[in-house]
Amino acid sequence: MQLGQLSPAPGSKTKAWRKGRGHGSGNGKLAGRGRDGQKSRSGGGTRPLFEGGQLPLFRRLPKRGFKNRNSLEIITINIFHLDVFNDGDTVDYAALKSKGLVSNKRDGIKLLGEGEISKKLNVKLDAFSEGAKEKIEAAGGTAEVI
Repeated sequence: MQLGQLSPAPGSKTKAWRKGRGHGSGNGKLAGRGRDGQKSRSGGGTRPLFEGGQLPLFRRLPKRGFKNRNSLEIITINIFHLDVFNDGDTVDYAALKSKGLVSNKRDGIKLLGEGEISKKLNVKLDAFSEGAKEKIEAAGGTAEVI
């Protein structure tokens, strides 16, 4: 089969109904809206989630807590994750993403000090814990905040 020979499945493509264009069109007079009622009127109908005046579900359910819209979503990784890098490598967001350690930077990446590191790495991230910074420098590397 060639691309030029492709055609839609039978019955999947139908012509649009031209509503309200007289009896001869097969859809005249009331144009498929029925005789009376809110939905037969122009602009009629209800807004989404309207439940006929009953207290809507989103108002009936309890709300708890507080979500600060100014809070930051910081991605944390531990120092033992950096063992996948070679001695002397520069570790930044692009390097972490290429090794599959992070997928999305969000609002920043913070390195935590759990585990040990024996390689000399130049780490350039958004934040470091004190323990992580000490371990990197003790191994001969550098920890730079960007």
